[in-house]
Amino acid sequence: MAINEGTFIKISYSGSAGGLLFDTTDEAAAKAANIFSEAAIYGPVTICVGQKHVVLGLDEELVGKEAGTEGDVTVPPEKGFGERDPKRIQSYPKNKFSKKPEKGMPVKVDEVGEGRVVDIIGSKVIVDFNAPLAGLALSYHYKIEEIVEDPLLQFKGIVQLYSGKKMEVSLEDGKGTIMLLPGSSYDRQWLLWRNRIILESFEHIPSISEVALVESIKRPEKVETPTE
Repeated sequence: MAINEGTFIKISYSGSAGGLLFDTTDEAAAKAANIFSEAAIYGPVTICVGQKHVVLGLDEELVGKEAGTEGDVTVPPEKGFGERDPKRIQSYPKNKFSKKPEKGMPVKVDEVGEGRVVDIIGSKVIVDFNAPLAGLALSYHYKIEEIVEDPLLQFKGIVQLYSGKKMEVSLEDGKGTIMLLPGSSYDRQWLLWRNRIILESFEHIPSISEVALVESIKRPEKVETPTE
């Protein structure tokens, strides 16, 4: 069965730039390259082809392939993280930042967004707002593990893809339920992507007619005070 746009698949991949690994679904490879993150979830990921769940160049490569296909693709900057834009490198006075800026430090400027300090010249701080891999060709090795047809697994895939966390998910009689983790109301990533998860669930999984977000808080266990 050929994969088309809108097909859900489970995929493993590793991406490198300039010979250096920057992203992978393989935990051992991440550790070997010193890019391992305790917060990341490793192992094959479920994506919907054609929805830019991976970089555009890799996404396009998957169309027409079949389950079990393993291959390599070179992704040009315009289909990866974009070309570098000199206009997105700007200077600011040091006193604009609440914390003393240092080279390499990530910073956020309200009117522009998030960037990285690339230089400090006298009282001026040079900030690059380009993506770190902008302007670079990317090399991906991938394997299409399987086609995912179960709506529940598709739903779980979308939730994990955007939340970056393993949440308890169920699907019954058209109602998809996501059990929120404690503190989700204050989780910036969850608040940022919550609506996207709901939108894509409706758009790509026809059997879902309702999405419920459930926050369950358990009574704290009483700690017994030992008697003397």
